[in-house]
Amino acid sequence: MHPSVRVLAHKPLISFIGKRVWPATAGPSHPHPAAPPEWQKSFSERAVPDSSLRAPQDHAVFLEFWDAPARFSKPSSRYLEQVEIDAILSGGASLR
Repeated sequence: MHPSVRVLAHKPLISFIGKRVWPATAGPSHPHPAAPPEWQKSFSERAVPDSSLRAPQDHAVFLEFWDAPARFSKPSSRYLEQVEIDAILSGGASLR
């Protein structure tokens, strides 16, 4: 007979220090340390987004591709041939 094996509690090899806390607001913007000096000097001017540079939102925004007008779709990419469907369903095994 073998002596009974003593089962120890599992101790993971990785340990996490404390809970992860995300800041409520973003920190101040600053240039990357490796940025060229001329960019670092003018960063404060570039960091503020200019409202005049934004595109006007008077056009429709489509969340799903099927909501977009037909001129934005390519028929060759929408329709699959039967050979392509068979290749996809077989995982590529039907190609050979």
